[in-house]
Amino acid sequence: MTAAESAYLSDIIKKEQGRLFGFIRQQVTDEMDARDIMQDVFYQLTVGFNDIRSAERITSWLFTVAKNKIIDHFRKKKSTPFSFIEIPNNREQDDQPLMLEDILPSLTRDPEDEYMRNVIWSIIEKSLTEMPEEQSEVFILNEFEDMTFNEISEQLGVGINTLLSRKRYAVLCLREKLKELYNQLKT
Repeated sequence: MTAAESAYLSDIIKKEQGRLFGFIRQQVTDEMDARDIMQDVFYQLTVGFNDIRSAERITSWLFTVAKNKIIDHFRKKKSTPFSFIEIPNNREQDDQPLMLEDILPSLTRDPEDEYMRNVIWSIIEKSLTEMPEEQSEVFILNEFEDMTFNEISEQLGVGINTLLSRKRYAVLCLREKLKELYNQLKT
């Protein structure tokens, strides 16, 4: 690394240090753990500096690495950061609709889990925009707007069995996306 590159790197660290530390502290309550994570992020920056040179890329890269380091921190701290609720096999076969609680991981209420909740809700929001509109609409009306299937049926002019089917496919899609996160955290 040249002297100019070293100076540029120092400037970036000075510029981003406050914002990055604030981002990490929002997720990690222990200040020493947060400082360790920030040091790891800056170490990764020095190692990978040749691959990322533009300031815009460096800033987004820093926050992405920080997010991954936070996940690693929780992975090390707890053997399993959260566990998926098992759906009884007969539940998938019967006519009862799958509920949001069937796919969401159970999380404790301590502040460190806030980050995981944010990640999970981001996945849910993204998945809802990617799935067919008919499925996401039923899911949103039932789960977030607390409408019954009878009310949804009247509003949309669609039969209840069709609505149940659409919600089931939405839940299955969400479950798959959340399992990807779970598997990523497990490794």
